[in-house]
Amino acid sequence: MLKQAFSRVTLAVALGAAAFSVQAAAVTGAGASFPYPIYAKWAAEYNKATGNQVNYQSIGSGGGQQQIIAKTVDFGASDDPLSAEKLKDNNLLQFPAVIGGTVPVINVDGIKPGELKLTGEVLANIYLGKITKWDDAAIVALNDGLKLPNADIIVVHRSDGSGTTFGWTNYLSQVSSEWKEKVGEGKAVKWPVGQGGKGNEGVAGYVRQLANSIGYVEYAYAKQNNLSWTQLQNRDGKFVQPEQTAFAAAAANADWKSAPGMGVVLNQEPGAESWPITQATFILLHKTADKPEQTKAVMEFFDWAWANGGKLASELDYVPLPKEVSDEVRGLWASEVKAADGSAVWSK
Repeated sequence: MLKQAFSRVTLAVALGAAAFSVQAAAVTGAGASFPYPIYAKWAAEYNKATGNQVNYQSIGSGGGQQQIIAKTVDFGASDDPLSAEKLKDNNLLQFPAVIGGTVPVINVDGIKPGELKLTGEVLANIYLGKITKWDDAAIVALNDGLKLPNADIIVVHRSDGSGTTFGWTNYLSQVSSEWKEKVGEGKAVKWPVGQGGKGNEGVAGYVRQLANSIGYVEYAYAKQNNLSWTQLQNRDGKFVQPEQTAFAAAAANADWKSAPGMGVVLNQEPGAESWPITQATFILLHKTADKPEQTKAVMEFFDWAWANGGKLASELDYVPLPKEVSDEVRGLWASEVKAADGSAVWSK
């Protein structure tokens, strides 16, 4: 059932089950596709447990930022953390919700998940259009004994404003000076080569359909779409598989207070087991709540998810927030988010 849900862009759970009251407010959110699989699972289980409804649209991080700023949703979701200036200008609170990993995915006949090895430099050169064949000497040198075709590489990237793209291009900028100089990082960049798919869903769909293609998606999309992922060489020079333990290793020493709005970027973290493209995904709320009961309902959803949804996150290969981090976020809710009359929205 969950696999089928990934083909839908809009999550709507428990229609008619929730009473539209203070205790069972329907909330709306929009943004990043990176966390959509776990938000979908959390929302479905939350409805079963509480009767409350959560509607989430997977439209990309850029859209999520725009919609929360425009106040057309109760919460925005973004994998690209906003700067201190943008948070201040829009009077927004930002906090992490869950941690996951972005993985290169390929569709090459005969190559099984986790067989192909790549380095950051090779990935950057593929996306720069400098490496164009699967049997290029640079790829062959990393994969002794693996049969690679003499076929053109079809590059797939995101077409929408994407936090996954921010994480991907941030990583490529760290491992390739040429990428950093010519393309750089951001939710949207001027791609040297390739074709675009909308959302993690769109990229996964293109890679699944196009022989000899390569793309990048959140790990849950790779598994749910039966795509072959690659190993990557990490900062310590070790080739690692994308899995929850590798994402957790990258996040283990994160300093959440070091960045505005807890907006820590977890790429290229040290450690022999660390996956090199690891990201937290973030939620955005207005600090002055025009509809305090709706804002409180958002908080209640994530409060429930952190307390009860850790196993669900792990089953989808996300990494739950450490308890001390979620507790810190609850403290920010209590101190930073106010109703129009100045009263606290969160008091638990």
